[in-house]
Amino acid sequence: MTDTTNIPALMHDIGTRAKAAAAQLAFAPAAAKQRALEAAADACWSRRDEIIAANAADMDFGRDKGLSPAMMDRLMLDEDRIHAMCEGLRAVAGQEDPVGQVMAEWDGPSGIHIQRVRTPLGVIGVIYESRPNVTADAGALCLKAGNAVILRGGSESFHSAGVIHACLQDGLRAAGLPEDAIQRVPTRDRAAVSEMLTMTDHVDVIVPRGGKGLVGLVQREARVPVFAHLEGIVHVYIDKAADPAKTHAVVMNAKTRRTGICGAAECLLIHKDAVGLGQEVLDALMAAGVAVHAGPGLTGTQAAGDEDWGKEFLDSIIAARIVDDLDGAIAHINAFSSHHTDAILTEDDAAAARFFQRLDSAILMRNASTQFADGGEFGMGAEIGIATGKMHARGPVGAMQLTSFKYLVTGDGTTRA
Repeated sequence: MTDTTNIPALMHDIGTRAKAAAAQLAFAPAAAKQRALEAAADACWSRRDEIIAANAADMDFGRDKGLSPAMMDRLMLDEDRIHAMCEGLRAVAGQEDPVGQVMAEWDGPSGIHIQRVRTPLGVIGVIYESRPNVTADAGALCLKAGNAVILRGGSESFHSAGVIHACLQDGLRAAGLPEDAIQRVPTRDRAAVSEMLTMTDHVDVIVPRGGKGLVGLVQREARVPVFAHLEGIVHVYIDKAADPAKTHAVVMNAKTRRTGICGAAECLLIHKDAVGLGQEVLDALMAAGVAVHAGPGLTGTQAAGDEDWGKEFLDSIIAARIVDDLDGAIAHINAFSSHHTDAILTEDDAAAARFFQRLDSAILMRNASTQFADGGEFGMGAEIGIATGKMHARGPVGAMQLTSFKYLVTGDGTTRA
């Protein structure tokens, strides 16, 4: 269906076709899915000039919309990023197929044999903002896990996502898999999002990937189950036992490598006995062009206000404050964290253990940049996002996390007493 003016009819058609495709994918051979993703990677690379041209139109749209430099960076695709996207597709293709994996098996006292095996979720709706490479990541991971997927990208990445989606469909055709396995909502109309959130007959789970506004909207309005991928309010704590060289390297990378991603550091907490080291780091950040919103006892570009704590800047801005001790840092993080990623810089094993034990973020790190909060860096090839909830999936969501399970029970004429 190509009529994009009748949104309910459009979405019903997409959902119906996705449900039919999911039924076929549930038992699709692993080799076919691998072939589809490898062919999609080849298509993305051979059509890279087309992707870059489409991305130029999206960049113009973003500038006209007044996107921040960090958000423009999220939107931008060049040859290096397309190459990385292709490598991500190939990495997912090369992973072991999760569908049908035996998670556990045992014999019951009655003589029945029980297996718990991985099975696809069905149809996944992915709603995301800005980053067009999510089109490839989400499509690849859902397909690998035997799911059909409906992709609804942000208005900013409309053209780029369209070409990338076409490459994914090239891959499906090459492998003899149904093209409806990976569909894209072909309109910027926001009514399509509202419609998708209520499609309980067609969609098994919704994955929102974006800012607080998007995720909040989805959580409020969805009648379909949701994997929450909330904002990345990421803290880095400099302990009194922090190594200066490691601290400088990690904080600079955590904040400045890419400021617009969810793993970028947004708040620096400094032990009162490490203020000298902390101020050196803040000075280095300011020299690199980062605006520092500094709490009492620290020097920055401006004083921090209450609104700076628990804020995802997604820009060259960081908030900083002094805490009395490790427990003060833990208390601050518990009060303001989004439970995405938080890190400690310390050479004290006991301090690191307490930090890991007392905090419940999806990802906790020690002496490592928070920009490693990424499915690719976790060996998943790619990710559909970082889940910050506690139900079903948590942390980087790869293909394995996009499966459920079923029980297979075998007897030999066995009856129950």
